[in-house]
Amino acid sequence: MTATSPVTIRGYRPGDLEALRDICVRTGLYGKDATGHYEDPGVLPALFAEPYAEHDPGLVFVADNGERAIGYVVAAADSTAFFEWFDAAWLPTVADRFPAPTGKHETPDDHLRDLLHHADRMLIPSIAAEYPAHLHIDLLPEGQRRGLGRQLMRTLFGALRERGVPGVHLGMSRTNTDARAFYDRIGFIELTGGPGGDSAHLGHRL
Repeated sequence: MTATSPVTIRGYRPGDLEALRDICVRTGLYGKDATGHYEDPGVLPALFAEPYAEHDPGLVFVADNGERAIGYVVAAADSTAFFEWFDAAWLPTVADRFPAPTGKHETPDDHLRDLLHHADRMLIPSIAAEYPAHLHIDLLPEGQRRGLGRQLMRTLFGALRERGVPGVHLGMSRTNTDARAFYDRIGFIELTGGPGGDSAHLGHRL
């Protein structure tokens, strides 16, 4: 398939899981390929993609080029409930492969594995109270700058509205300026109450 091949936005299917893993890794370093950055880059989808497909596949949508998914958006409608489920049900399924680090967290793997074992640190109660849903979106380079991100977001927003969710938020690195420009264009605003520093939290009312 070429970069101009027709792409369909559709709901997630179980057969898409491997593509979700691949996309997550290949966009996992501030939007760039993280393959060589981690000793086991599988920790990325174990945090940011797979649990969403397991927890609520009805809030996972993919951009399909006719052969495979080249992008996705995943979400949880209730962030507080999601992180409770993550700790109780998801973490035990991946903890053996990605054990919690001991001692100083010196490598990129250490930092992500620590986050995996303390994922509720990503929950900001004051933000979740007003914007209860949260999302992650990723597109391979062949799917970028084609309007697919906007289509994925529009599809997800519709699904969240059908459930009566009033708002959605996301966390991002300020170094990912291309992503920030995209979120600004589709109406996200920066929220206060997050950890600050390199991280920003953005919200969108539905």
